[in-house]
Amino acid sequence: MPAKPLQELVDFARRNSPFYAELYRDVPQTVSHITELPVIDQGAFWAANTWPDNRLLTGPLNDAGVYKTGGTTGVPKFSPWSRTEHADSVTAFGAGMVQAGLKSGHRVANLFCAGELYGGFLYIENALHHAPVENVRLPVGCAAPNEYIADLITGFGVHVLAGEPMKLSAVAECLVQRGEAADTVELLLFGGDLLFDDLRPILARAFPKAAISSVGYASIDAGLVGAPVPGDDVRIHEAFPNRTWVELLDDVTGEPITAAGVPGRVVVTNLFRTLMPILRYPTGDRAEWVDPDKQRFRLVGRSDEGARVGTVAMPTEEIRAVLLAADPEQYISGMQLVQRRWNGRDGLIIRLGCTEQPPAELSERLVEAVYTARPLYPAEVESGAIHHLTVEWVPRSGLVTNPRTGKLQQVVDERPPA
Repeated sequence: MPAKPLQELVDFARRNSPFYAELYRDVPQTVSHITELPVIDQGAFWAANTWPDNRLLTGPLNDAGVYKTGGTTGVPKFSPWSRTEHADSVTAFGAGMVQAGLKSGHRVANLFCAGELYGGFLYIENALHHAPVENVRLPVGCAAPNEYIADLITGFGVHVLAGEPMKLSAVAECLVQRGEAADTVELLLFGGDLLFDDLRPILARAFPKAAISSVGYASIDAGLVGAPVPGDDVRIHEAFPNRTWVELLDDVTGEPITAAGVPGRVVVTNLFRTLMPILRYPTGDRAEWVDPDKQRFRLVGRSDEGARVGTVAMPTEEIRAVLLAADPEQYISGMQLVQRRWNGRDGLIIRLGCTEQPPAELSERLVEAVYTARPLYPAEVESGAIHHLTVEWVPRSGLVTNPRTGKLQQVVDERPPA
């Protein structure tokens, strides 16, 4: 499906969607540049996308597939695709998987999650069907026991594992605990979340011959966003030509960022989707340009990811980097920040996954490393405003994940309601 001109997309949305008609009430009839359109407010967008009385869609649901986002709170986010839109999306995504390393004849175990309208498993399965190279599809799913998957890898000679980072690492841990290494696996394709460096050691032990790549950048709500770019940095993606337009916007001014290396909010426009138009939709991610002319960018984390303890901001990406630098022996195999409140003060527990029991002094060293990097934290502790940091070691399986999607929860807030 060729890309539609921006003016055509705007006219269609304004004419057929009550939500866009209201949003574009003050937008000129002739749109000469995408920045003349307002960035979508997600709250208003999803409040209009309800059943019955839908005010977002441009037509009835007569021939469509419906996915739902993996979130467990708030208003359910249903995302319908027409038949042709879905076919075009998975075709582009399948071609991106070839860029990521999928080869003709590869046996691919699909470990993504399915059910309750979640799109991960079905979307990847369709992308494999539409990929421009022959492949053998093994529809395993995320609910399959890790022991079963480990046996399947060996018995069937699986070449590729595709799944959430936490599921891939769970299978890896199973293999390591059995004293095995899966030499047939040539490629690990992760999606649904960033693959953090703290998972790489366990993956390398279990799959010593496997390259690691993003399966591609898409989401249930935003849809198609970016294709993986071959190379060592698995966070680099580029907009799908003739299908998506990606912008990075300044956090303060909202203006488009044009220089490389400057992080901003990811905003995407879909150039072929019309049943549920996606025009300047914020994905919730942050990125920086690697090559703006090629629409090539590097993901740097979620827009809202991090904990706040008293007045101290604790961004997950920065804290993770500090911890890994202080752990040269690589005991850490996953991290999440747990916010709690006791004795009238907030506190933060750094929960770390491990496969081997770390030495006792490591916890103290990690806390000191964080204090050095975030000196406001110990200052606030000294003033009596917050509790000292605490490190809690758990088996990798003890890290809290979304029960529906298997995604790692970067921040777990266990504080009582205000």
